[in-house]
This record gives sequence, structure tokens and C-alpha cells, in this order.
Amino acid sequence: MRLLLIEDNLELANGLVHSLAQSSYVMDVVHTARAALIACATMSYQLVILDLGLPDMDGLNLLRRLRQQGMITPVLILTARDELQDRIHGLDAGGDDYLSKPFELGELEARIRALLRRGCPANPILSFGGINFDTLSRQATIDGMTLDLTARELAVLELLLQRPGRIVSKRQLMESIYENADDTNLTVIEVFVSRLRRKLEDAHAGVGIRALRGLGYRLEQSSHE
Repeated sequence: MRLLLIEDNLELANGLVHSLAQSSYVMDVVHTARAALIACATMSYQLVILDLGLPDMDGLNLLRRLRQQGMITPVLILTARDELQDRIHGLDAGGDDYLSKPFELGELEARIRALLRRGCPANPILSFGGINFDTLSRQATIDGMTLDLTARELAVLELLLQRPGRIVSKRQLMESIYENADDTNLTVIEVFVSRLRRKLEDAHAGVGIRALRGLGYRLEQSSHE
């Protein structure tokens, strides 16, 4: 069970990691919004614990961005902002639960268990054509054979698999990988897509990535398969 903790207070973060490890939770920890965006683009988590007071971006803006990029992972907001309006803003931004600091570890663990029961996907496998992508192990296979993909290529493939037959823009792909996705960097996506397309073709996946000029890319069944 892998969780992501987004918390800039190093002492609190280390304490939570140590305490929750006793309950068999494996936790990745990041201290900035930028690092959180990269982590969520390259790894699949069963739960995200989010502090709102981050040094480089307000936590609510980060949460909105993650939801806009298609992240469906349950998010537990952990913050000192405990006014009713703060709770409303947090839930409206995409939070699934809200726990104010200071808190008791037992209550935190109870809320984690509740969110995991509610948010655990029935099937963590994304499939299309001959591709099977395990969002938990971050492994893509074709007819049981593992595809050798980089973390960036996996992130591109995952987003395309989440929207099979639908157009995914370069901007969406870029924002799923990088925080600072300015227009001058959008050409980088062409490199990732080209490499991924070649690997899918070499593996006879029965799936192609079609480029639509000015729009983006679409995952399609290969016509010759």
C-alpha cells in the first residue's frame, strides 16, 4: 500500500513516515508542489496526504491541478486551516477528507483506512488493444512481455490509456510530466511520443498513436492488425 505525503514540515513528515510504517504503509514524501506533480506523474498512489502550506504553490491550487490532469486518487487534506470556509474550499477543490492540525495519530489512521476502502480501484489494470498497464506496479506488458519504458514514456502511455480513442493534447501530456510546461517545451512531448510509438510497434501491441495536427494525440487500434 503506497501513499504519497506532501508536507514541507520535515519533522512532521519524518514522524508520520515512521509512525505509519508501523501499520505497514509505504510512504513517499515530497516537500514541494513541483516534486508532488512529478511524483504523481511517475507513480500510482492509493492515497495522497496533502498539506496546504507549501513553499512554491498553495496546496489547493496543486490539488486542482492534479484533478484537472485526471488524478482520481483519494486526497486527505492535512492542514492548520480549520475554519469552516477552509474545509469547504478544500473539498470543493477535490479533497476527499479534511483533518486539522494538531491531530491524533489514531484519527489520521482511521481516516486513511476509510479513504482506502472507498477509493481502492476494483481493477488497477488499464487495457487497450494488446496493452495491459498495471497502475500499481507501473508496469506495461504486451501479451505478458514487459515493455521497457522510461518513467516519462510510462506517464505518457498512462494518460493515453486513460482516454483511449480520445484526443489528448500536448499541453495535457506536458502537464502530466512537468510543472513548468511552457510552450517552448511542448516539442519535448513529440520525442516521448515518437519513442513510445516505436516501442509499441516493435512489440506488435496492435495499438498506434495517431498525431492530429494542432490537436494532440489519440490512442487507436492499429488498422493492419
